[in-house]
Amino acid sequence: MALPTIARELNASPAESVWIVNTYQIAIIVSLLWLSFLGDMLGYRRVYQAGLALFIATSLFCALSTSLYMLTFARVLQGFGGAALIRIIYPQRYLGRGMAINSLIVAVSTAAGPMVAAAILSVASWKWLFLINVPLGAIALWLALRTLPDNPQKATAQKFDIPSAIMNALFFGLLISALSGFAQGQNGWLVLAELLALLGVGWFFIRRQLNMAVPLLPVDLLHIPIFSLSMGTSFCSFCAQMLAMVSLPFFLQNVLGRDEVTTGLLLTPWPLATMVFAPIAGRLIERVHTGLLGGIGLAMFAAGLFLLALLPVQPGDGDIIWRMMLCGAGFGLFQSPNNHTIITSAPRHRSGGASGMLGTARLLGQSVGAALVALMFNLFDQSGTHASLLLAGGFSTVAAIVSLSRITQSRATA
Repeated sequence: MALPTIARELNASPAESVWIVNTYQIAIIVSLLWLSFLGDMLGYRRVYQAGLALFIATSLFCALSTSLYMLTFARVLQGFGGAALIRIIYPQRYLGRGMAINSLIVAVSTAAGPMVAAAILSVASWKWLFLINVPLGAIALWLALRTLPDNPQKATAQKFDIPSAIMNALFFGLLISALSGFAQGQNGWLVLAELLALLGVGWFFIRRQLNMAVPLLPVDLLHIPIFSLSMGTSFCSFCAQMLAMVSLPFFLQNVLGRDEVTTGLLLTPWPLATMVFAPIAGRLIERVHTGLLGGIGLAMFAAGLFLLALLPVQPGDGDIIWRMMLCGAGFGLFQSPNNHTIITSAPRHRSGGASGMLGTARLLGQSVGAALVALMFNLFDQSGTHASLLLAGGFSTVAAIVSLSRITQSRATA
């Protein structure tokens, strides 16, 4: 929501300011899997608490940044604090309920974010959006120290595979860097070199993972049809979400002339609707096939995105609000069942790896979505948001089709 303001104050273009989002995503995606693996070895509780402490410290660094490069570097460090898993908290019979609760908490937090941000920006600068993380993070850390359970000790010690960790970081880092570089109009030879390096690293990385008993990236799980289809829908849905959420503030502020507070309030109906529909979807998991439930939700999501792209020239707040609610309702209806399917379609002893893959799909989708926003702004300038919304609608339509194809998979498999 504050990206347009940050871009103006730091003398950056809208496309350049997207790096503030994307570097954070890149840092998380290159560290998520090996931090998850360390969680298996050292305990998720310890890794989560260390990450939260790092997040608090780097939030202060972000607030003290005085240039786009300084803020971008601070966001990279902040991203390394962002990996955690919830699988160990919920017994198997409560996993569906746990996924619904988690989706609800994420929705509530996301709904509160724009409202809190709007309140802060009405009286203070964007720097306070990072400073507020310090007291909130301290409360979260206190709660984590008091309440989070430790995961059971492994019967046999696992060795941390350093080559896999390095190749994992290079693979995802090069992937997002090459896409972002292309979107930002970087030198074509540099982008080509990154792509060639990506192919080389990727070949050795995936081959190594397939030959390991306990892989860092469990790509072998993609051989399970329901798992791979669900991963595809997750990637597409988060890509669509990021395309819309990053581009809309620029449209609302730079084109329609809304201020930051109004922008925050207009973005809020999306997560509020998700907050309402996520627990409903959690209750429907055992009654409705997740492929059908997800397909309906994604179709609603796509409709909302296309309708946002077709807004009248001078839309009223009501025109924007009901379209945002439709997007949020569809996203909420899809997300909980899809997450549940990804976790439960993997063998029980591989649920940790499935959780890591779930996080990877989400972060990869968000990172690609943010990079595509930069590309749309570079290609279409003032119409960048319109192009981003149409592209987001296309991603969610593809995701809906893939989700409906899961109906042919047996319920036992799902």
